[in-house]
Amino acid sequence: QLQLVESGGGLVPAGGSLRLSCVVSGRTVHHHSMGWFRQAPGKEREFVSCINWNGASTSYADSVKGRFTISRDHAKNTLVLQMNNLKPEDTAVYYCAKSRLYGDTLYRAIEDFDAWGQGTQVTVSS
Repeated sequence: QLQLVESGGGLVPAGGSLRLSCVVSGRTVHHHSMGWFRQAPGKEREFVSCINWNGASTSYADSVKGRFTISRDHAKNTLVLQMNNLKPEDTAVYYCAKSRLYGDTLYRAIEDFDAWGQGTQVTVSS
């Protein structure tokens, strides 16, 4: 059974950094794009970043471009989101997700992902 487990969240001051990890187990997802989403209290879940199957292509929401970096390590079955220069508006629960289809496509819509982790809380203080 496929499992995605996020870790690395926490409380940091504005301008700080966090490194989120998502460990995948149960089956291989090497041929799928992977993504990060976040959901703040009272708001809908939103796209943060996506990486294609081999890590050669990435995409970011405008709000995090230049501050966040997505990467993946097939050998460790791990997806990573490095978050620098954090802002209070980055406060949210962060989720990793697996794309529904194989391939190179960089997805942004929630419905294009069919497996999700339980989330990890990121809180940025002002």
